[in-house]
Amino acid sequence: MTTYLFISDLHLSEQHPRLVRGFFNLLEHYKDKHTQLYILGDWFNAWIGDDQQSPWLDEIIDQLQRFQQAGNCIYFQAGNRDFALGPKFLNHFAGIHLPETYTVQIATETYRLEHGDALCTDDISYQRFKKIIRHPLILSSLKKTPLAFRKKLANGFRKRSSQAHQHKKPTIMDVNSDAVHHAIAPVNFLIHGHTHRPQIHTVAQKNRIVLGDWREDIGEACVLEVSEKGLQHYFKWQF
Repeated sequence: MTTYLFISDLHLSEQHPRLVRGFFNLLEHYKDKHTQLYILGDWFNAWIGDDQQSPWLDEIIDQLQRFQQAGNCIYFQAGNRDFALGPKFLNHFAGIHLPETYTVQIATETYRLEHGDALCTDDISYQRFKKIIRHPLILSSLKKTPLAFRKKLANGFRKRSSQAHQHKKPTIMDVNSDAVHHAIAPVNFLIHGHTHRPQIHTVAQKNRIVLGDWREDIGEACVLEVSEKGLQHYFKWQF
């Protein structure tokens, strides 16, 4: 029996070891369940390129290799914090890079997967920045710059983003109703993260399932497990 597991917004970093341990615990718990693991963006708090190296990343790679070698699959969908993550890192554990939107069939139902930032169309300044920074030519050029420069640039982006959020209305940073209706129309379920507002919403008699960010202070995150038969379990993973 295959288990489908959907998570997002882990924001892993060397500075937050409890989040990393929580992720390792998740991998261990699902290692023997023939799991299809879908990570829907912001896996890492920042990703400045596949050429970065450190012991904590080596440990993550080792755990993912063990998970994959046990017969499980790992799928990754880019978020706003780790859109530069590429095949060089994923190839360490046969990870599969998904496009910005992806549809998966489970039993008789179709699920649309995305990080969720594209649904926040009212945040015009962010959408403009995203279009520029993710342009293939811009991204390719950035990847060729020195690692130290990219690290400094990423820190600057995070600082400016945090300052901008303080001056934006919460509704602007949430999903747009028209964007959600458009996204969910051709499928049975819409799954995303990004907003850090975990909940299941009913939209046109369908469900929009918002995954939760991993909260280090309380050691929990809202995740979704779906069985091969289509049975859903939306729950708080505690670590």
